[in-house]
Amino acid sequence: MTQSGKRLIVNGDDFGLSPQVNAGVLHAHRHGILTDTSLMVTAPAWEDAVALAKATPSLGVGLHLTLLQGRAALAPHLLPAVTDPFGNFSRRPTWAGLCYFFSRRARAQVRAECRAQVEKFLATGLSLTHLDGHLNIHLHPAVLDILLELAGEYGIRALRLTREDLTVSLALDARHSLRKRWESVIFTALARAAEKKLRAGGVAFPDALFGLHQSGDITERYLLGLLPRLRAGVTELYCHPALSPCREAQYWTPAYRREVELAALTSPAVRAAVTDLRIELVNYHACHSDG
Repeated sequence: MTQSGKRLIVNGDDFGLSPQVNAGVLHAHRHGILTDTSLMVTAPAWEDAVALAKATPSLGVGLHLTLLQGRAALAPHLLPAVTDPFGNFSRRPTWAGLCYFFSRRARAQVRAECRAQVEKFLATGLSLTHLDGHLNIHLHPAVLDILLELAGEYGIRALRLTREDLTVSLALDARHSLRKRWESVIFTALARAAEKKLRAGGVAFPDALFGLHQSGDITERYLLGLLPRLRAGVTELYCHPALSPCREAQYWTPAYRREVELAALTSPAVRAAVTDLRIELVNYHACHSDG
């Protein structure tokens, strides 16, 4: 550990979504501060992502569980309560969340799908650093209980705990304050309940997290403001870098400025700040080892 005691995981989400996302993640790792990524094993470019990850052993890779706004690993006839006839999950997070919570049939199918995605990841031969969820679906109470069962069965040792210091977030960027406050209320409650379960299950998680309130808009200015505010311990910053143009990213997240995030992650000023502040860049293994 560095003298400052500050360790930072910089995780690129949506690995496998498209060749442009894959290239952005690799560029941010090789030429910037990105240390870890989360693989979508049912996304269009997931096999390309696996090949790139295998050729880049310094890049940590976790599973980006997809139960919303994406395709399932299992065949559609096995998931009639949670996908359409073509194997696509709902694009409406609220509807899907209610379905997973209230429908026993849906939960059984979600359990089978979670297992399938974990097994599909492990079949790649990549070392699984952690688990998180697309749109943070992994913190849904019903989904989290399933994941904790699978964590014990498959030896998954770390999981993203999505809760962010709202005061710091607003100090760095006061825009969209109502949306950020509402997110904070929801995810603070979800994370508080999840933390107790994770500790009881022996599943590790970072001490702090950023990226929730700034999704798709992490700029150089934001990072230069955030880095001096990091506290001792392990902090995760999750982001969404990509090269442009990217049809898939534009379809799913039209408001995200992924190329701006890529520029921020590879900024010489940001890399210099990490060095000057004696911040150690790590991947998710730092959560459950001596780093």
